[in-house]
Amino acid sequence: MDGNTADALPPTDACAAGLQCFQVDCASINQPPTTISGTVYAPNGTLPLYGVDVYVPFADPGALPVGVSCDKCSDGLPGGIIVSTKTDEAGHFELKNVPATANVPLVIQTGKWRRQLVLPSVAVCQEQPLQAVDTTLPKSRTDATPLTATGTGGQPKVDLPFIAVTTGAFDALECLVLKLGIDPTEITNGAGGGHVQLFANSGAGAGHGEGAMQFAPTWPGGAGQAFGEAQTLWSTKDNLSKYDVVMFSCEGGQYQASKPQSAMQAVHDYAAVGGRVFMSHWHNIWIGGQGGTPSHGLADWETMATFNYNAAEDQDATIASVDETSNAKGPSFATWLDNVGASTVHDQVPINGARYTLASNDPTKSERWAFIDPTLAITANHVSVQDLQFTTPVDVIPEQRCGKVVFSDMHVSSGSTSSSAVPYPGGCALDANMQLAPLSPQEKALAFIFFDIAACVGPLQ
Repeated sequence: MDGNTADALPPTDACAAGLQCFQVDCASINQPPTTISGTVYAPNGTLPLYGVDVYVPFADPGALPVGVSCDKCSDGLPGGIIVSTKTDEAGHFELKNVPATANVPLVIQTGKWRRQLVLPSVAVCQEQPLQAVDTTLPKSRTDATPLTATGTGGQPKVDLPFIAVTTGAFDALECLVLKLGIDPTEITNGAGGGHVQLFANSGAGAGHGEGAMQFAPTWPGGAGQAFGEAQTLWSTKDNLSKYDVVMFSCEGGQYQASKPQSAMQAVHDYAAVGGRVFMSHWHNIWIGGQGGTPSHGLADWETMATFNYNAAEDQDATIASVDETSNAKGPSFATWLDNVGASTVHDQVPINGARYTLASNDPTKSERWAFIDPTLAITANHVSVQDLQFTTPVDVIPEQRCGKVVFSDMHVSSGSTSSSAVPYPGGCALDANMQLAPLSPQEKALAFIFFDIAACVGPLQ
């Protein structure tokens, strides 16, 4: 070597070992590593994401499985890895020792959110920053960008999970997915084929606990169409298994008649085979059971936490504290909240719609993400867990678990509403310019968990 980067280039003839033949030892010629850098964003293009995998695969990653699947972290990434990294608490990544050649594949993935890129040319021993448009998770199945790879028929190589959302009059999770940038064409009813499908629980009663139940007349994903029935969705494991993630919005009560024991078992069994379940407030019935009715509940899930269904609802606005001690991701969660402007005081998030039914959790079986700290003056001596997560099935060792369950005792979509009398997205909060309102601090906190729940499952992850 005489110090020229050209001396470090691999031979131009075919190499049986593939792309890794074009990895260059830049340090040997006193040069910086061949690096690709950038920031990964949620589909809205503004919210940076933590913990997203960025890698150069050995081979074509292939198609992702359709429907619920067991995605363990120990299984590795599709296509194998030549080099890989994860985004940090600012959503930034630096992928080093990238093959220096033409047409280098790059995969950005968390769970079934995936964008595949082709880098036309990677310069040896230099850093090449990517534009945000290419490092943003896809908002639709047609979301092509300048560097997005294409498959058969010229379709962009992008993937989104299938998500079912049930509406409720006391929390508008359907507005959160819209704020996160999912394209309206992808938000449909169960028959519409979108990646986000909306359902309403008639058992909660129109004008009582039932949320939005149909689309507005101009909605691109299904103008004026009615949502599917939530009771049908959660009635069987097979119905749930069409989806990677299911999200249940608070209905203001448990409405246990609409959630019979057979449905309880279906949700339980869906999570056991890899399903991801996110539920807010009065959907505590799925974890804690129906108060006072031992036969209506899930015995193993009930060991995760202790509920107090009679807890006072006397303080909506308060501070949620991030658990940086018992939760392995807690420190990164808290730092990420600082970086995205959700916290002005480290590890504290101002929230509205706080509830106090989740009194405590078993830290040997579950993770506490956020909690009400009674030592803070603003919390008025309340004690509760605001965000809880555990992996399933709970009766096997953590390394063999496939699913995740998240419970939020706070109402996620503060400022937005959901009503059976108002077609979607009429209840979603708007700003002064009549545009969709920005994410609130607590919505940002739940956005972190929203993308984390979709990621692979490992011990206490």
